[in-house]
Amino acid sequence: MSGVTLAVAPRSEPDKTIAPGEKLEHKPLRQQQQQSVAGGLMGSLRVIELQLVAFIMVFSISGLVPLLDLVFPAFASTYIIALSLFAFPSHGRISTGSQEIFQGSKLFRLYVILGTTIGLFLPLAYVLGGFARGDKHAVRSATPHLFLLSFQILTENVISGLSLFSPPVRALVPVLYTVRRIFIIIDWMHDVWLNKTLPANAQLKDIAWDWFGKGLAAANLFYFSINLLCFLIPRFLPRAFERYFRERDEVDAKMSEDKRSTAAKKSQATDKKVD
Repeated sequence: MSGVTLAVAPRSEPDKTIAPGEKLEHKPLRQQQQQSVAGGLMGSLRVIELQLVAFIMVFSISGLVPLLDLVFPAFASTYIIALSLFAFPSHGRISTGSQEIFQGSKLFRLYVILGTTIGLFLPLAYVLGGFARGDKHAVRSATPHLFLLSFQILTENVISGLSLFSPPVRALVPVLYTVRRIFIIIDWMHDVWLNKTLPANAQLKDIAWDWFGKGLAAANLFYFSINLLCFLIPRFLPRAFERYFRERDEVDAKMSEDKRSTAAKKSQATDKKVD
């Protein structure tokens, strides 16, 4: 999420074909089990994507998402496609682990899990709780954030499996969405901290619910601000550009080598004809 879904692990691996006469490699049982688990994980990703599509459709038709936020994914997708075609075209290199941009440690993975909990699971519980309690203010405040986050995760999962998109383009997806969502979270903070007041005789459960919403909004603003300013911009984005230009240099060097090899072969053929 927020770039780390692309950074931590690739979504798919390239198909491996067996050349004629090549022996079929028998893999150890443990490796086969790991591949089976990976296949199950890929299937789970498909289920998650379907759930995200369902969330997006529900949020879209609920009337709880402002028009600007409804249009933003279309703008972001158009801009991303334009970048992939004109600014940072893919070199077409596909190799094992080619989708990995940033390899994180176990602590980094815990950071990712924390972000998923704060950014997705708890706000979703907050919205569902708002529906159950009849708290329209809570639902309206948190829904735009959930809508854009669902679109972001779906976009990251989709483009991570397509060779059309180069590393810089894939890295810009979470940057674009996170910048927009920070402004939305600020509006969320304003709603729950300033625009919502409790009656003087409010019950304890109402007070706890109110502070849960305030704390959740503050936690989201803190986490995604840190994620943008301390990870995506200074580390994730430069790593993507570094890899892109390194691959471009390798492709250019390979093309130059092929040209020299072709020229040398032509020269040898000409010398043989002269002899």
